Amino acid sequence: MPRFKYRAFKLIRMRVQGCTNRPFYEIVVTPKDNPRQGRPTEVLGFYEPLPNLNNEKILAVNLKRVRYWMGEGALLSQPLERLLGLSGFLPVHPIDYLDAFRNRKKLENVTEKGEDNVQSAS
Repeated sequence: MPRFKYRAFKLIRMRVQGCTNRPFYEIVVTPKDNPRQGRPTEVLGFYEPLPNLNNEKILAVNLKRVRYWMGEGALLSQPLERLLGLSGFLPVHPIDYLDAFRNRKKLENVTEKGEDNVQSAS
């Protein structure tokens, strides 16, 4: 029997724009072989990772076009998959659950040490 391997020819990824201290990402569809900064097939949105004056990180995506390209067989990069999971478009990525668990454990350890210091001071 011949083996068939799934090959995605398109990739939805983030392309870096902006300057060194103020990054800005465009969400683009590119052929899989193109370099990260190569010419995109289509621009689907943008993401600003640095908080603005209201302490908000901005993500603007045309979800209809993302759904179209996913239907055509395009794959998502992992950072974009995590962002779309946090926005509610996709299921939350397992790495985000692990990060939340680790942060909870770290916070518990810090509060326990703080309580020990308060008890020893009295």
